[in-house]
Amino acid sequence: MRSNKYKYLYLVVLISSLSSFSQSTLNSFLTPSDTLNKPRRNAIIITEASLATISLVGLNQLWYSDFERSKFHTINDNDEWLQMDKVGHAFASYQIGRLASQALNWSGVSKKNQLIYGSTLGFGYLTAVEILDGYSAEWGFSWGDILANVSGTGLYVGQELLWKEQRIALKFSFHQTKYANERPDKLGENFLEQVLKDYNGQTYWLSANLHSFFKESKIPKWLNVAVGYGAEGMLTAVKDVDNELLTNNNRMRQYFLSFDVNLSRIRTNSRFLKSVFDVLNVIKIPFPTLEYSEKGFAFHLFYY
Repeated sequence: MRSNKYKYLYLVVLISSLSSFSQSTLNSFLTPSDTLNKPRRNAIIITEASLATISLVGLNQLWYSDFERSKFHTINDNDEWLQMDKVGHAFASYQIGRLASQALNWSGVSKKNQLIYGSTLGFGYLTAVEILDGYSAEWGFSWGDILANVSGTGLYVGQELLWKEQRIALKFSFHQTKYANERPDKLGENFLEQVLKDYNGQTYWLSANLHSFFKESKIPKWLNVAVGYGAEGMLTAVKDVDNELLTNNNRMRQYFLSFDVNLSRIRTNSRFLKSVFDVLNVIKIPFPTLEYSEKGFAFHLFYY
């Protein structure tokens, strides 16, 4: 019996040691390099280039192949979806650029090169997707989308040049709506499709970190104030496309004011958790929210 007890004790000590070793190794691996680490940099470049190439080829073969091809053409879609799609472009460009820059920072790339090669990745990738749109009869190359992509990249680069930090972040939240059930072919048949397609349930936020603007204050470093934009009542891109679908729906813009959490400002000694927080920081945390629309003011205890 005594021997078994010692075996269990040895097992516990061994597991604890391995756990400590793994945590230490992981923290060391995830810690950004102080100087240029060429193996890390090369791994980042190869990974990003591979993912971009594979996804673009996949889009071309699996998505665009289902629609009629055409000569390259442009369209003016600036009045569609109450501009929710344009804000979505800005959000995607901002977040892809942010994460790509952080990846290069991990490899020790200089701040200048992070901005040149990392933050512009979102703009470059989305421009490539826009070119594919230009050869599809279903869509077209949109200069409005390009301007939105520039805005998202500019928000990131501008803050890095001005403050050397991201005081204002573009974030996203989503809730399911009744409109997807009315037109699932256009707005999504399941939850994941609806997150991407149902503009009625999407909200985009400018989330400002209070402590960054008031560094001498005792405001918690993780506390943000967020201003959001959304819209609802949309079954088609433009109201007069199909009046029968829109008989009972009132298309309207929505504006929100809420608090938020800057996950990247939460203190932790774990590099793994810090990395997870940085990735999840694209999402607006639900908080009590004040909404304004043409219906007037409304209060939500927790708004997604």
